Amino acid sequence: MAVKALNEIKASLGWRVVYAWVGDDPCGDGNLPPWSGITCTLMGDYRVVTELEVYAVSIVGPFPVPVTNLFDLTRLDMHNNKLTGPIPPQIGRLKRLKILNLRWNKLQDVLPSEIGELKSLTHLYLSFNNFKGEIPKELASLPELRYLHLHQNRFSGRIPAELGTLEKLQHLDVGNNHLVGTIKQLISMYGCFPSLRNLHLDHNQFAGRIPEALYRHPFLKEMQFIEIVDRYIAGNSFQKGAKSIGVPKILELADSEFLV
Repeated sequence: MAVKALNEIKASLGWRVVYAWVGDDPCGDGNLPPWSGITCTLMGDYRVVTELEVYAVSIVGPFPVPVTNLFDLTRLDMHNNKLTGPIPPQIGRLKRLKILNLRWNKLQDVLPSEIGELKSLTHLYLSFNNFKGEIPKELASLPELRYLHLHQNRFSGRIPAELGTLEKLQHLDVGNNHLVGTIKQLISMYGCFPSLRNLHLDHNQFAGRIPEALYRHPFLKEMQFIEIVDRYIAGNSFQKGAKSIGVPKILELADSEFLV
């Protein structure tokens, strides 16, 4: 199955990849090394493709659907290419996928809800594309998710409050989109975002007050207020809050339209 799927996508992977994919076995044999960008793992008596890393190799055209037939993939990295069109709904087949990196492409359309079926996913990097529509609430169904990077797209609407239920989410970057709503709505659920360490909301269209609850959130309690004002929400007129001492963490709210 893996050999068939990889051969089906050869034509779309650019000359650099095709030139390096020689031989009949992507995992290599006694005379030839594994195909470039391919990592295989022994499972029982068979070697299966578990990682596909073909980034910055001038891949042009739609997302290659046959990739979704590589059911044992744990890492799929195709960043910094020229992929176009949507992520196909067949992405939901990759049940073992932990890392999906598609940033720096020209992908577009809405995110398929089937991404919510990737229950093993820990890292999702989709920044610097042209995705539009709302951030799907199905992302809140990814219990292992730690990194969610959606920076520099055309997402609109509100950030789903359900994302706050992701107990392991540490990094959330939704900067440079067209998102609306308020911070109060985002952190409306008690105990939300319990593991959050980095939050980037810059260059959106958020409105309303900055609620006091935000400053009491565990990921902010060690930041000095003056650092928040000077570095991350400059240009607004927030009231001073209590200063605390500790290791700075990241809050990015710049160029949002908050009201006080």
